[in-house]
Amino acid sequence: MAYDVDLFVIGGGSGGVRAARVAAEHGARVAIAEEDRWGGTCVVRGCVPKKLMVYAAEVARSLDDARGQGWAIGPATFDWPTFLAAKDKEIARLSDAYAGRLQKAGVRVIDGRAELLGDHRVRHRGTGEVITAGHILVATGGRPIVPTHGEWITSDEAFRLERLPEQVGIYGAGYIGVEFAHIFAGFGVKVTLIRRSQVLRGFDEDLRAEVEAGLVARGVTLTAEVGAFGVPAPGVLSMAAIGREPATTGMGLDEAGVLRNAKGEIPVDEWSRTNVDHIYAVGDVTGRVALTPVAIREGHAVADTLFGGKPTPIHHHLIPTAVFSQPAAAAVGLTEHGARESGHDITVFRAKFRPMRYALSGRDERVMIKMIVDRTNDKVIGLHMVGPDAPEIIQTAAVAMTMGATKADFDRTFALHPTTAEELVLLK
Repeated sequence: MAYDVDLFVIGGGSGGVRAARVAAEHGARVAIAEEDRWGGTCVVRGCVPKKLMVYAAEVARSLDDARGQGWAIGPATFDWPTFLAAKDKEIARLSDAYAGRLQKAGVRVIDGRAELLGDHRVRHRGTGEVITAGHILVATGGRPIVPTHGEWITSDEAFRLERLPEQVGIYGAGYIGVEFAHIFAGFGVKVTLIRRSQVLRGFDEDLRAEVEAGLVARGVTLTAEVGAFGVPAPGVLSMAAIGREPATTGMGLDEAGVLRNAKGEIPVDEWSRTNVDHIYAVGDVTGRVALTPVAIREGHAVADTLFGGKPTPIHHHLIPTAVFSQPAAAAVGLTEHGARESGHDITVFRAKFRPMRYALSGRDERVMIKMIVDRTNDKVIGLHMVGPDAPEIIQTAAVAMTMGATKADFDRTFALHPTTAEELVLLK
């Protein structure tokens, strides 16, 4: 059968865009549809605007430190509308760039919602146009979970508040909850963070302890009283950060015979293929690892496998991740608990110290570095850090770990002094 396109991608986020562009560069005929803005969650209402907010919220700390270093700085004020306008301009630029790169690669870019009809067919819901495709990729991402009681905003709405609140209660202490607690606190908002169990559940216990201490130092009130916050309090902006769910409803998956699990996730194999041979899925919809770089890698792999002559399975191993708290936290590999549970015989190396940047300002904030080493082969199997530039440092160290670096490899590496990262090669 002759198809209109070789690949039709539903979803213009990071994973879908990468798959479409790379497939087109391999010579495939590609179309992609996006019902909102190009760039998806990460670019429009996720990691990019969040990081811009983190940078802005950190300025107050920098000003305080500068005064301790001899700078005479008067009272500073922050203008939320000015920040919003600058942030929105940058997001619009990035979104346009995503669409532009697709068009430059020869991809047909379709604005609007697409749905599966089965038998290799996809329909544009707005115009009714039906397009046939040899392969279909679902990359529609996820959306925030909202409690069924009370009135809540989510991270989506937090990026476009008309004005900053005086008080905010954040329900959930994962990535999003912790990061927004610091963001709002940095802008002078009184913040209460409601944790259902632990702060950053699933991370290493030493990292979690340091992040929790950082929240308290920032003036964030921590509570586990979920019941007391079951209905948002009057006068308090209430934000839900209790997780995300895959955006897989209302797009014809059932009609096309694509299976989903009880959570709405699309199970796939190592090639990102669903139970229907010609339909693939990448990113948050699969319930594997909900991180933008992972979705990008998955989308690229699908394109290489189908059209690049480079069959590329995906194995989710040694994925670095970061929490942009203040100070930031980052990790790659196994936690101490996870290593022991997996049967590894381990040695744990730790360092905790005040970084030089705070020597004059007097800020009582520590760097924590923790390395987990397998005694049987001396390989570094886990690295965890809290402190300034932790994400940048862990990203670099992840290269060495991916190559199979041992503790001896770190030990024989010369230190770059004076830096925070030099502690990686000085741990004893």
